[in-house]
Amino acid sequence: MDSRIQYFLVLFMITFATILSPTVAKLSSNYYNKVCPQALQIVESIVKQAIIHEPRMGASLLRLHFHDCFVNGCDGSVLLDDTPNFVGEKSALPNINSLRGFEVVDQIKATLDISCKGHVVSCADILAIAARDSIAILGGYTYWYEVLLGRRDARNASRDAANINLPAPFLNLTQLITSFKSHGLNLRDLVVLSGAHTIGFAKCSSFRDRIYNDTNIDYNFASNLRNSCPRIGGDDNLAPLDATPKKVDTIYYKSLLYKKGLLHSDQELFKGDGSQSDALVKLYSKNSYAFAKDFGVSMIKMGNLKPLTGKKGEIRCNCRKVN
Repeated sequence: MDSRIQYFLVLFMITFATILSPTVAKLSSNYYNKVCPQALQIVESIVKQAIIHEPRMGASLLRLHFHDCFVNGCDGSVLLDDTPNFVGEKSALPNINSLRGFEVVDQIKATLDISCKGHVVSCADILAIAARDSIAILGGYTYWYEVLLGRRDARNASRDAANINLPAPFLNLTQLITSFKSHGLNLRDLVVLSGAHTIGFAKCSSFRDRIYNDTNIDYNFASNLRNSCPRIGGDDNLAPLDATPKKVDTIYYKSLLYKKGLLHSDQELFKGDGSQSDALVKLYSKNSYAFAKDFGVSMIKMGNLKPLTGKKGEIRCNCRKVN
């Protein structure tokens, strides 16, 4: 298929997804066109420089958007520091000593505020744009999608909500499906959004139980990982989520076919039992275009989770604290 035809087909699919979205009237791709037309270019430039400086940062920025949206919607709450009035999400078990990229978000926000001559772009939108740019920079233009904008920022955060709502790396398939369904996301969304693990690394503490106790794992793969992840100690030692952690591609799905998923929750997507999940993993393992197209659609769907719009919330002056 001609690459231009592929590109326009992707745009059609994403546009169709936004039409089906209940928030399409509130979020739009051209939200900042008049008030700060240079906004998206500024975000892309800073994200690109951050990734050049440290390729792992792309995965970190993408993860920030996920962890924001899965806790009370895409409202920038994940960025808030603790205050005397609330304990925020940064100290939740899935986030503490794990989430990264806050300094890059601060840099983006400061640059935007100067260029836009005021506090115009929300922190929640910065996360959505930076996530999209990270994918496109590390994967190429096929992975670019038109992000919807117009979110406002929350005035509070909840560590308890983060502990409850963020899916853990030890969940089984049924638990993962239930978690995603509670956020209005289906099995296809689960499988394709898990493909975000095409980039980045995970800590030993996240996959230790898998490499020592799981049976649905390649023996040599587990054995090699044990060299850097002992039974006791080394919790912060890192391992790549797939063999090409600095590139968005389909290697993540290919790894699952050979029982080489790093996290238990990753391998749960493919058990070799002919399930619908298995079929999706096989599709994405051999068809990068299908993965790119569906990833963009599901990212938009996730990005539409309970955004604050209109007069709800605020546009923060500092992404780390409420105004």
